[in-house]
Amino acid sequence: MFKILDCTLRDGGYYTNWDFDKSLVHTYLSSLNNLPVDYIEVGYRSIPIKEYYGKYFYSPVYELQELKSLTTKKLVIIFNEKDIRVEHVADLLQPIIGIVDMVRIALDPQQLGRALKLAAEIKRYGFEVGFNVMYMSKWKQYGNFVEELSGLDGLADYFYMVDSYGGVFPDDVKQTMDLIRSKTDCKIGFHGHNNLEMALINSLTAVDYGADIVDSTILGMGRGAGNLKTELLLSVLNTKYNMDIDFNAIGNVVDGFDKLLKKYEWGTNVPYMISGSNSLPQKDVMDWYTTRVYSLNSMVRALQNQKNNIKDNEQLPVFKPAKSYDKVLILGGGPNSVEHSKAIIEFINQTENIAVVHSSSKNALYYKDVQADQFYCLVGNEGHRLEKVFSDLGDFKGVCVFPPFPRKMGTYIPAQIHDQCFEFEQISFTDKFKESHSILALQTALELKAEEIYIAGFDGYQEASISQLERSLVDENEFLFQIFQETYSKDIISLTPTRYKTLQSGSVYSLVC
Repeated sequence: MFKILDCTLRDGGYYTNWDFDKSLVHTYLSSLNNLPVDYIEVGYRSIPIKEYYGKYFYSPVYELQELKSLTTKKLVIIFNEKDIRVEHVADLLQPIIGIVDMVRIALDPQQLGRALKLAAEIKRYGFEVGFNVMYMSKWKQYGNFVEELSGLDGLADYFYMVDSYGGVFPDDVKQTMDLIRSKTDCKIGFHGHNNLEMALINSLTAVDYGADIVDSTILGMGRGAGNLKTELLLSVLNTKYNMDIDFNAIGNVVDGFDKLLKKYEWGTNVPYMISGSNSLPQKDVMDWYTTRVYSLNSMVRALQNQKNNIKDNEQLPVFKPAKSYDKVLILGGGPNSVEHSKAIIEFINQTENIAVVHSSSKNALYYKDVQADQFYCLVGNEGHRLEKVFSDLGDFKGVCVFPPFPRKMGTYIPAQIHDQCFEFEQISFTDKFKESHSILALQTALELKAEEIYIAGFDGYQEASISQLERSLVDENEFLFQIFQETYSKDIISLTPTRYKTLQSGSVYSLVC
C-alpha cells in the first residue's frame, strides 16, 4: 500500500507566512493521529532570510519537540535547496536527530547535481531523504537532469514528481514515471497542484502505476490553486480500497481549517487554470489574486503575454500634449466627487485654461459635458470600466493615458478610442507604484505643465472600518502626494472633504460665484 504525506503546515504557510494558531495545530495533529497518514511535513528548516517568515518556516527545536510529543506519525521538514548548502546541514539537523524522521529537498531540476551532494550530507545524520523536484511538466527540457537521475540510487528514499504548474494529465504522470524508472530504482512520489482540478486523478493514476507515496493537504491548502485534498483522498480510499476511515477525525480537522479557507480563498480560478494549462509560474497569480487589486481579465491578459513571451500586448505613442494648462483638477472615484459635483462643474466652467484629469472613470459620466479638456488614466482593467460608464464611446472626446511600456498586466483599450490613447515615456518623480491611478494623474498634471493642481473625490477611509487593501491604497497615495509636492514644490489642494493628511485643504465653494 502506498504512503500518504500531509504537508498542510508547510504548503499552507504560503498564505499564513508559516504562522498557525497553536490550538489549530493541536487539532490538526490529534485528528491525523486517527487517520491513515504516514508522514506529517511541518515546515521548512532554514538559515536566516531577510524577511519575516514565521514559526514553521524555521521550525525551531522546541517546537519540533512539542509536535513530536503530540503525534504518532513520522515528522518531516523540508530544505529549500536554493538557500541551503552542505555547510549548513550540521547546524540545521544535528539538534533534531531523533525528532524528525525525514528531510525533503525542494529543488529546481537544473540543480540536481548540487542537491545530490546536499542529500549525501543529510544521509550522514541518519535521516530519510526525499527529493521534491519541481517543474515536472518541463523536465524533458533539461537533458542533463534526466541523465543524473542514476545518482539517486542508494541515496534517496523518495523521488517526487512535483507538478509545480498544476498542468499535467494522467498520461503525463505515467510517461514521467517510465522516464524515472529508466534511470533509477528509487521509490517514486507525486505532489500535485489543482489548477486544472486534476490533483486527485493524477495522484490516483500515480498510485495505480506504482507510486510509493503521495502528498496532500487539508482542504487542499497550499500555494496558488492548492493541492490534493487529504479528506478527498481518504474518502476515495474508503470507497475504492474499503479502507477504514475515521470521518469524525476528518470533520474535526476540516472544520478547523475552514476559517482559513474563508480568509485566504485558495483554490483554482480562471487565471490559475490558464497558468496551469500553459505551464506558467503561479506565484505571480497568487500575488495578484490575494492582493485583490487586479481583475480576472487583467490577470488573464498578463498570463497570455507570458505565454506568448512578449512584454506587453500593446505599445502606444508617447503622450505629448498639444498645449499646456494653468490649472489641473484631478477627479477621484470617491463619493465626494458626486456629492459636490454641481459645485465642481461650476468651478470647471468658470475657470479659464483648466484641464480635468480622471484618475478613475468611476464618476466620469457626471462631468461628460464640462467645458474643459479631459484626460483619463487607464490602468489594468480601467478600459472596461470606461466602456460601462460611457455606454456609447462613439462621441468620446477625451484623451487616455497609460503607464510606460511595458505594463505589468498588459493593456486593454476599447476599440472606439484606440487613436486617443497614449503612454507615458516615464514616471518622473518616483520609481514606486508605476501603475497606480494616482501616479498617472499626477504625471499627467506634470505633462500638462499646470501651475496649480486641485483634487476632488479623494475622500480617504474611516480608520475604524478600513480593510487591508484600503490601508495599502491610502499609504500609497499619501506617499505619492508627499513626494510629488516635495519634488516640485507644488501644493495639491483638495476642494472636497478628505482624510488624506498630505493634501492641502480647500473648498470648491470658495472658488465659485
